[in-house]
Amino acid sequence: MESTWRIEVFESADGTVPFERFVDDLGDLQVAALDAAIRHVLAVRGIDLVRTEWLKALGVGLHEFRIRHDAREIAAMFGAGGRHGRAGERVLLRVFVHFHGDRIALLLGGYDKGRDPKPRRQQREIERARKALRQFRSGSGALGPAG
Repeated sequence: MESTWRIEVFESADGTVPFERFVDDLGDLQVAALDAAIRHVLAVRGIDLVRTEWLKALGVGLHEFRIRHDAREIAAMFGAGGRHGRAGERVLLRVFVHFHGDRIALLLGGYDKGRDPKPRRQQREIERARKALRQFRSGSGALGPAG
């Protein structure tokens, strides 16, 4: 299926890219799952995912993209080709996203909920994403293409 949403990443005013920091901390299995989920799920269905297990609205234009499947499972569900990594490890990732403009999904950040499932961590990450979204809306953040 062809992408209908353009994936962009948020860059803060100080030049940091929270989404890239998140990806850099992941293992190979999680990166493969994240890549498959973004390319074959988020880029194709976008905001329509809010009616599914994949996307939760957090209010004021912020959404949590939930990745609970490894790349092999995603490929099987969505008929996707490409690299699929190895099976067996649990995947539980959260990516914070804002939908805007001409079908753009802005990746604000994320975290590995499987590594740290505590509610306090989740609230801290949501607040970071809200702060990034406020910065983006104020015009002091920038967009960059997803790698």
